[in-house]
Amino acid sequence: MKIDHSFVCDVLTDANDVAIVSTIVALGNSLDLRVIAEGVETEAQRDRLLQLGCMFYQGYLFGCPAPP
Repeated sequence: MKIDHSFVCDVLTDANDVAIVSTIVALGNSLDLRVIAEGVETEAQRDRLLQLGCMFYQGYLFGCPAPP
C-alpha cells in the first residue's frame, strides 16, 4: 500500500495529512500489507512517518531517479 507524496509533503505541518497517513498505516497493518511512503525528501519527513508507523520510504532523500 502506498502513501501518496501529496500527503507526505505536508505531514510536518498539516494535521489532516497526519490523520490520513495514520489511517493508511493502520489500514495497511490491519490487512497485513507493507505501507510505503512516496516522495520523502527530508529526514524530518522520514522521522515523522516512522513515528506514525510507516517503515518503508522512497524519494529523493534516498536517491534520485537513475537512467535505465
